[in-house]
Amino acid sequence: MTNIPETGRTPRVQIRLVVIQILVFSLLGTLGSRLWYLQIREGAQYQKEASGNHVQQVVQPAVRGEILDARGVPLADNETKLVVSASRTDLMKMKDGGKAVLTKLAGVLGMKPQDVMEKVRLCDAKTPQPCWNGSPYQPIPITDEATPRQALQIRERSEDFPGITAEPEAVRRYPSPGDANTAQVLGYLSPVTDQEIQQAKNTDSPYLRSDMVGRSGLERQYDQELRGKAGVTRYEVDNLGRVIGTAESDAAEPGSNLVTSIDARVQRVAEYELDRAMKVARTQFDKNTGENYKADSGAVVVMEAKTGRVVAMASAPTYDPNVWVGGISAKDYKKLTGKDSDYPLLNRAIQGQSAPGSTFKVVSTAAAIQAGYDFDGHYPCTSSYSVGGQVFKNFEGENFGPISLGRALEVSCDTVFYGLADNEWKKDGGINPKKGQPKDWFFKTAHQFGLGKPTGIDLPNEVSGRVPDREWKQKYWEANKDAWCKTGKKDGSYVEKIAYENCLEGNKMREGDEINYSIGQGDTLLTPIQEAVMYSAIANGGTLWDPTIGKAIISPDGKKVTEIKPKSHGRLPIDAKTRDVMEEALAGVVTRGTAAWKFGGWPQDKIPLHAKTGTAEVYGKQTTSWLATFSKDYAVVMTISQAGTGSGASGEAVHNIYNALYGVQSDGSIDKKKALLYTPQQGLPKIQPDGSIVAPKIEKYDPNANQASPSPGQTAPTDSPPATAPSPTASNRDTRRRTGRPKKRRRILT
Repeated sequence: MTNIPETGRTPRVQIRLVVIQILVFSLLGTLGSRLWYLQIREGAQYQKEASGNHVQQVVQPAVRGEILDARGVPLADNETKLVVSASRTDLMKMKDGGKAVLTKLAGVLGMKPQDVMEKVRLCDAKTPQPCWNGSPYQPIPITDEATPRQALQIRERSEDFPGITAEPEAVRRYPSPGDANTAQVLGYLSPVTDQEIQQAKNTDSPYLRSDMVGRSGLERQYDQELRGKAGVTRYEVDNLGRVIGTAESDAAEPGSNLVTSIDARVQRVAEYELDRAMKVARTQFDKNTGENYKADSGAVVVMEAKTGRVVAMASAPTYDPNVWVGGISAKDYKKLTGKDSDYPLLNRAIQGQSAPGSTFKVVSTAAAIQAGYDFDGHYPCTSSYSVGGQVFKNFEGENFGPISLGRALEVSCDTVFYGLADNEWKKDGGINPKKGQPKDWFFKTAHQFGLGKPTGIDLPNEVSGRVPDREWKQKYWEANKDAWCKTGKKDGSYVEKIAYENCLEGNKMREGDEINYSIGQGDTLLTPIQEAVMYSAIANGGTLWDPTIGKAIISPDGKKVTEIKPKSHGRLPIDAKTRDVMEEALAGVVTRGTAAWKFGGWPQDKIPLHAKTGTAEVYGKQTTSWLATFSKDYAVVMTISQAGTGSGASGEAVHNIYNALYGVQSDGSIDKKKALLYTPQQGLPKIQPDGSIVAPKIEKYDPNANQASPSPGQTAPTDSPPATAPSPTASNRDTRRRTGRPKKRRRILT
């Protein structure tokens, strides 16, 4: 007998068969569940995605809107060019990564193979410019300067140039009307990145991979309005990629046009005069340093006093924004960002901040009045002021005796403001005031003038300047205490002594801090646009306007016009009487004060001008020139780094800008027909029925037409290359002069 069943299977075999059956049924169940999930539950979604495999889309870029000046003259527009582009996706499929094709392409275009290959490499932290920072799936422009013959060669021999296209495209252009560059105001474009595409994916204005976006200036600020909406045509294709029909099509929508308050004619004058002032300054000898002034950078702002609209804004050094069109070369990129470039991409009108020097005295004057001092009182303008054993002298030791605050503004008497600030410091309790005791009128007033924060201009990346009040000093001390304590020495060099004292009491308002602050020195920082807003407010009766450049956004068909109205962010902390007497004193600066030698012959009885000069000391550098001025219509502020004195470096240039604005001739007469903008521009350019805007013809600026007479001792500029920075000139009476002063920003420490 045997234990084997009739089936011939042992129990062990039967168990194995049962296990196998269970596994088979489990797998079938899993497969069935998955099929149900894919075909029934998610069937619609996968069907939709599968259908997308048979649809290819072609993007038609939208034509970017134009940026126009106040009269309709294009500052940025578009032109049709033959653009040669490379598909990186196609090139990467080749065995050599497309090197052979790109080398052959370079020969046709007359370029170096290396330059072409660098254009198509992707940007990352280790890859320097030039490189492509846009989407890797988007055609990468190699050049937008191809000739018709070159384009024809590429198209006729397409088998030799796989992945290469040559097509006419609308390309951004910055025409510089009348030689008005306007680079930092306009900004530039570059391709959208994958990160930006993802960030804007669910917004009202998503990006396409073909988009170019604004990177600075107005191009960035108004990018959404200017960009428009790209058109997308979706084609149905078979599995071989052949088009079998059109799925749907969305037409491209051109971007809107931006009308600005910039007047291209005034812009050109401002740029020319800034450049010329820099050249002249570099011919002047600086007795303090024993070499000519360097005049390495500067800015000028022309603003409508009653609205805050910017008529002109120039920054030096500058650049040609067209270098970014079609991709920037390594050589040009280095010129713009290298250590020796002086950083022309910076808009120094809103991003350049420095000690304002004596132009800050209008704030100190208002502070003194708020503190209870009489504007017409008598304050000692002595030849020197002693604090803690240190002696500070007025310019050339001048002693005007007891004078009013108005006269102190005219002659820029430092010792008057030293005394006022010192008195207030002592009233506030000195270096260790009791809690709640300090009134800090000099600092409070500065904040009321809108200082220490951005003005709100419609340009990106504006800086805030600095009001070094007690709160700032505490935060700054906390951030730097360790470094000061590590490097400071009680008996070391000047810098080491400063670090030592800052380590011990850098968070306290010392006597010398407030005294230096009263004349716009110490840690005080302002930008030219802040000064323009401040002096415009004095001119217009006290309103602090948000400076604006955008004036209106006009739809492509011209039917929708959205005006950008001026906005105010406050008023000056002075009454009408105080404003009037301050205005009278600032007029005296032009007629008999520190700027008089630069404004001789000006028709003051017909067009009253008002001014305040400033010469700021900066540690390790030559002095910074400041000149803040205004008429009833405009405020004009110019600053030039390492250029000398306020009126000496900037006076003649500002005078010439006013000559051009009002049509003032060399003999002092006024010819309104030759005036560029005798009154501020009203209204908008005329829009044609088809939405186009007819631009008036613009004449090039004739610098010899309305030039102010050169001051004695100054050298006329030569036809040298454009200055890379603002330049300083001869001496001026607005700066303080101290015995044995080091070549640095002076601080009194007691």
